[in-house]
Amino acid sequence: MNYQPTADDLQVILRTMKRAHLAAGPADAAVRKDRLLRAARLIRENHLAISAAISADFGNRSVYQSMLADMATTVKMLEESAAQVEQWIKPEIVESPGPGMQAWIEQQPLGVVGIISPWNFPINLAFGPLAGVFAAGNTAMLKPSELTPNTSELLAELIAGYFDPVELTVILGDAGVGAAFSGLPFDHLVFTGSTSVGRHVMRAAADNLVPVTLELGGKSPVVVAADFDLRTAIERTLTIKTFNAGQICLSPDYMMVTQEQLEPLLVLSKAFIAESFPTLISNPEYTSIISERHFTRLIGLLTDAEQKGATLINLAPGSEPAFDQATRKIAPHLVLDVTDDMAIMQEEIFGPLLPVKTYRSADEAIAYINANPRPLAAYYFGDNPQLQAQFVGQTTSGGLVINDVMTHASIDSLPFGGVGASGMGAYHGVHGFRRFTHAKPVVVQSPDGAANLRLRAPYADKAQALEWFFNS
Repeated sequence: MNYQPTADDLQVILRTMKRAHLAAGPADAAVRKDRLLRAARLIRENHLAISAAISADFGNRSVYQSMLADMATTVKMLEESAAQVEQWIKPEIVESPGPGMQAWIEQQPLGVVGIISPWNFPINLAFGPLAGVFAAGNTAMLKPSELTPNTSELLAELIAGYFDPVELTVILGDAGVGAAFSGLPFDHLVFTGSTSVGRHVMRAAADNLVPVTLELGGKSPVVVAADFDLRTAIERTLTIKTFNAGQICLSPDYMMVTQEQLEPLLVLSKAFIAESFPTLISNPEYTSIISERHFTRLIGLLTDAEQKGATLINLAPGSEPAFDQATRKIAPHLVLDVTDDMAIMQEEIFGPLLPVKTYRSADEAIAYINANPRPLAAYYFGDNPQLQAQFVGQTTSGGLVINDVMTHASIDSLPFGGVGASGMGAYHGVHGFRRFTHAKPVVVQSPDGAANLRLRAPYADKAQALEWFFNS
């Protein structure tokens, strides 16, 4: 990747797209459906090449994980939006505000939407927002991550073959290009990434009063009730903690169990990893850490925790090492005896490391969660309806799953997004359509203009009726 577009280049591209959007007029259902299905077809027809590019970027990325989470799920989102778009775009008729008047809500496209997508799911988190953006009748500029150069360059090439540049265009470049991109006067901006970068994106967008959707992650907790089947809880938790080697914004970031559950937890965890991954280093189904910098950061989290008194439990099968720098693979770890001064409890982990805390009561677990920034997701394992209701009602998170982990993200009828420090705004399904649509109220006045006449001076003859209103 040699060419780096300047801020002026980006402004020219955006102005061209905005002029084209206005000149074309509001996209009808057929145009929107065509764009959605073309995006789905791009993925379907090139899934093998995309999977190979992703794996090359990671060093090794499970082909199954790429096919399932990055592509199949995304195709489903795009095709379901295409199936529903005719219904979604219909004006919403509201009750007449007065005799002879009409009122409705027009579903109006915003214009050109900017999308800054991350490296961990480079297809899902680029095309997932497009399911709502295109359904709403918008066009888009996409800035994929520079950490997945093979995938990003392939996307730019493929998108140029399936879309006119004024419909969808890809901007390649480093973090400096990303910063310039986030300062463009889009009609909406979507960013998926870390909380720290999200702050910069929001500041840049504020200069042009650009509305933002931020999906930022955070430290998503898992709480296991004392009487819940521990095997089920740890197997479902580690399934997601090892998927993409834990490099998921919704991955569990710490687990809370009772003291009595701690010892069997270790035994069950080791058994599950040995069954799922008989080997790690040479196993193509176990994904590498994306870069040397992220690999070093994760090893640093383990080192810092151990130096501050934590106990590290390497879950690697047999005698395999805890990590291998050549392949950038890190074995799943449980980290016991953690304290809040450890870096592993202060920042989002984004790797296969799972701190474990003990708690004595449901109130204590809830208080700990509420004392920290609001996470993108929270997970509760327990069958007691009263304790489930307590957890639902007394914790705040972007999403909540009971007796599983991350399930909500693949249910298109549910909104997906964060709250507080984990982000703002939600998309997926109709929620994405609404997010990228301006719900414009339209009123047609009655022929006699009665609603206007009450505002017209002189007011003396109207005052008596108003006094009656307040005294009725």
